[in-house]
Amino acid sequence: MTLLLLSLFAFVGWFIAVPVCFFALRLMGVYAIVNERSCHVYTLFGKVVGVLKEPGLNFLWWKMGWRALFVCWLGKRYVLDMRLDQTYMRSNPVNSEEGAPMGIGIWYEMYISDPVNFLFKNTDPRGSLRANVSNATVRCLSNMKLSDMLGTRHIMSETVRSEVSPKSHEWGYLLGSIYIRKVHFRDEGMIRQIEEKVVNRLRQVTSAIRQAGANQVNVISSAAEREAAVDFAKARALRPQIVGATLQEISADPEVEQTLFEIMEIQRLTEGSGRITLVPEKSALLPDLLAANRPARAMPTETAGR
Repeated sequence: MTLLLLSLFAFVGWFIAVPVCFFALRLMGVYAIVNERSCHVYTLFGKVVGVLKEPGLNFLWWKMGWRALFVCWLGKRYVLDMRLDQTYMRSNPVNSEEGAPMGIGIWYEMYISDPVNFLFKNTDPRGSLRANVSNATVRCLSNMKLSDMLGTRHIMSETVRSEVSPKSHEWGYLLGSIYIRKVHFRDEGMIRQIEEKVVNRLRQVTSAIRQAGANQVNVISSAAEREAAVDFAKARALRPQIVGATLQEISADPEVEQTLFEIMEIQRLTEGSGRITLVPEKSALLPDLLAANRPARAMPTETAGR
């Protein structure tokens, strides 16, 4: 029973009495807990009596004195987020020096530098900074050359930042990094014309490349044909010499020459389209009869042999 009562008292003490006690201490303004990257601003009777920026446990009596007893009852506490914030503004309208309607997308970072000025110098510091960045972009980047606008984004970013930062610091909202992320044309008709010009230029370049390739192929083909023609001409010029030298060697032996010409004549006869009729030897009337029996129309040539 004693253990049960002690457990009950411990539970009531740690989970009910201690939180209630700490809550009462906070209501009396004894201490306040500030989270990381946050800030507490205390006002009493319309005046700022304390600003807590250090994270952790802060004792209000030590920093505010007797005002800490009334600031939680009669005053007001503002909790500000001091973390870095980012915003991207799309297509801010500007005109180039040539009169082309352009759109600029700008990305920038901002954070609270002075909590008091942030709360009381401007009712909407975020909206004012956005408007200030937009106005600075239009004011500083208008009437630039189109080539500079498309190729010098770093210089443009520095120009806008130097124009915006002094004014934003007065509102307690400091501008961090700023960067021009996108520069584009806003006129659809101009975009279509540029696309057509790019496509036509690509077609011209492609045609020129193809024509240059075809010309190169023709040059290579012509050179190859010329070399082949020269080699064939040399071969045709050497053929009679080679044949003549061979026939000269053959004619040195009469028997070999006679045999060769007979073989060539027989081969020529066998390869021809004429018919060959073999007539027995000592047949005087048979060739005449065969010739008389031929029809009147043209027929393949007959050759009589013995």
